[in-house]
Amino acid sequence: MAEASPAWQARMLLRAARAGTLATAIDGQPFASLVKPAAAPDLALLLFLSSLSEHTRHLRAEPRCAVMVAGPPAEPNPQTAPRLTVTGIAEPAPDPALKARWLAIHPYAALYADFADFSLWRIRPLAGLLVGGFARATRLRQADLSPDPDAVAAVAAAEPSILRHCNTDHPDALALIAGTPGAWRMVTADIDGCDLALADQVVRIPWSAPVTDAAGIRAELIRLTRAVRLRSLDGA
Repeated sequence: MAEASPAWQARMLLRAARAGTLATAIDGQPFASLVKPAAAPDLALLLFLSSLSEHTRHLRAEPRCAVMVAGPPAEPNPQTAPRLTVTGIAEPAPDPALKARWLAIHPYAALYADFADFSLWRIRPLAGLLVGGFARATRLRQADLSPDPDAVAAVAAAEPSILRHCNTDHPDALALIAGTPGAWRMVTADIDGCDLALADQVVRIPWSAPVTDAAGIRAELIRLTRAVRLRSLDGA
């Protein structure tokens, strides 16, 4: 199988990221902090930040920033982990739908989701640097990190019905795809994959390639379910 393109690798890393490092600066002094990103349908990074945090004060004064996310290392050497740094401009995003999406990825945060000092921020990637492993770096342009807007809109419009149909009619298939028994639910669906949740556990399921509509998602879910069942038969 051919290796995924750098742009596709970067998109999968951003979609799957549950933690990352936010780099800000104030008066010329760099600062780094742990953040919990979630990707919007258009791949913008969503951060739920407290106004009491140092990095939030930095972003209000200087919205230019960077976020680094990483996947698991292939070997004990941490440099074998794929990682992506994106640069962009942060801005407040008082959109209830985007907040709901962030909470779908980080359900444990419901405990403080309505605290007055917390608010959602959005960072649209303007450029990136993908390191696919040890000594494997690729620079990415904004176009590489910008999904097709028509496909994004089509899938976003269909997402509520996709989630409702899968969670109501196909819970067994979702558990198969998740790889662990339980009452798994699909909580997001986008052109690059979906997120499945069981209580506070959320797993990212990537598609084999970007889709453009609900029919593409249906085909991917059928493919994933068949693949799991075939592996189960092979191991029987």
